Amino acid sequence: MTMTEVDGEAVPRRRGDTPAVDESAALSAAACMFRSLGDPARLAIVRHLTLGEHKVVELTEHLGLAQSTVSAHLSCLRDCGLVTSRPQGRASMWSLTTAPQLLALLAAAEQLLAVTGDAVALCPTYGEGARA
Repeated sequence: MTMTEVDGEAVPRRRGDTPAVDESAALSAAACMFRSLGDPARLAIVRHLTLGEHKVVELTEHLGLAQSTVSAHLSCLRDCGLVTSRPQGRASMWSLTTAPQLLALLAAAEQLLAVTGDAVALCPTYGEGARA
């Protein structure tokens, strides 16, 4: 038997047991991740970055958004750990940090949308007609 720490206390753990998970913290983190992907412009940026690295100017041209808007969305995605940048001359090249996992999540979302149809878009709380 080994010991693991839970809320600052040593708690015995049998071999094969998984450590205790703070469900509230895990759910909060998941909700934050989904909020980071909850903006159509951020989703468009993520989808475009699945094609490879891009400069902000390339993203603004492709998406038809202002440079400041794209930069703000990239900052949000970077702060959430979903994208990263590297300098290239005076510009930065942006890319996905966890492309396989993010692509799997987006594919699962597409499958769920295919099953639920228009239910999400018509939802009075989160749908397209909901108040912002």
